[in-house]
Amino acid sequence: MQHLIGRRLPDLDLPSTDGFSVNLSNRDGTFVVFCFPYTGRPDFPNPPDWDNIPGAHGSTPQAQAFSMRYEEFERLGIRVFGLSFQDTSWQSEFVKRTSLRVALLSDKKKLFSGALGLPVFKAGTQEYLRRLTIISKNRIVTNVRYPIDDPENDAAETLKLFEDAPHHDPYRNRQ
Repeated sequence: MQHLIGRRLPDLDLPSTDGFSVNLSNRDGTFVVFCFPYTGRPDFPNPPDWDNIPGAHGSTPQAQAFSMRYEEFERLGIRVFGLSFQDTSWQSEFVKRTSLRVALLSDKKKLFSGALGLPVFKAGTQEYLRRLTIISKNRIVTNVRYPIDDPENDAAETLKLFEDAPHHDPYRNRQ
């Protein structure tokens, strides 16, 4: 995923659970986009063989960890979004049910992930995003965390990248 560093974010409007479309390619600032495969829902079965897919579980703890650290990111001037292939209505139910404080973006058409060549996997007949975290500054990808082996600690590990960094740039010494 290191091939993404230095690339511009795709110029696409993504539906958001906050009720607006978000286009990360036309916004200045630092953004964290944590990508996740799927959030379960009461009374709905998981995708086929979900329990047998390494790394498939963990989207809820990952999203909740970013939500719990919302103020820490905000203090640093960093905006956080989640991203999955699930549609906005599914994501909105999840945000409401879990009192999530970060907006989720729907890449249901797979245009954002496709433009960046993000990794996917199949369960049954459906594709799902692999878990990864993108950091961008002024529309350019500066860091990619992949793979995310411990989804519950993704937010804390991402915040560590910004510790002691002048102007919150995790790659201040990058040539």
